[in-house]
Amino acid sequence: MSSTSAGYGLRPVRRQDGTAYAGASDTYLLDPAGVAQNIGFGSVVELHTDGYVNIAAGTGADATTNNLGGSSIGAIGVFVGCEYINDQNQPTFSQYYPSGALNAKAYVVTDPNVLFQAQANGAVTQTDLNHNIDFPAAQHATTSVDTTTGNSTMQVNSTTATATKAFKIVGFVTKPGSAIGDAYTDLLIKINLPYHAYGTGIVSN
Repeated sequence: MSSTSAGYGLRPVRRQDGTAYAGASDTYLLDPAGVAQNIGFGSVVELHTDGYVNIAAGTGADATTNNLGGSSIGAIGVFVGCEYINDQNQPTFSQYYPSGALNAKAYVVTDPNVLFQAQANGAVTQTDLNHNIDFPAAQHATTSVDTTTGNSTMQVNSTTATATKAFKIVGFVTKPGSAIGDAYTDLLIKINLPYHAYGTGIVSN
C-alpha cells in the first residue's frame, strides 16, 4: 500500500507501447569469484568493463559522476533473479543474489522500453508527471535487499526535477490502496537516456 513506506525496487509492468511485459530477460555473468553485495529482484544493475554485471553504483542524479553506471559501461537494466552454485556445490535458482555466491548468472530486463513500478519515498502529485527523479541514495550504500522476500528495498526520490535524471515519471499506479499523491506514491517510471547503456529512451528538456 502506498500509505506505507515499503520500497520494492523496480518491478517490470509493461512496455511503453502498451503491450504486456511477457517476462523476457537476458542472461549475464557476475564475477565467478563472487561480488561483495546482495542484489535483489528490482535492483538496477550495471555492466562493468570486465564484462561482468553488478549492482549499479550511482544515484542517477546526473549523467556524469552520479550516473547509474558510475565508471562502468552503464546501467543495462533491472535484475529479476539469478542462478548460482551454493555451499553444497549445487545449482540454485534465487530471487536475489546473496553476496559472495560463486559462478552466478543474472537475469536482467534489458529492454529500454519497459516501464517499471516503483515506490517514491514521499508524496508525488499529478503536476510531477513527465518530470525526472533519481534514487535518494546509492543502492550499494544502503541495506537495499530484503533477503526474506528477495526483493530490492529501494525507493525512488519524491523530489522531482525537469532536468534529466535517471528515471522519468510516465504514470501513476491507481488501484485500491494506491492513489496519486499518497504518502509514498507508487509510480510508473522509465529509465532515461543517457542512463541506459542500450537505450534510445526519453530525454527530458
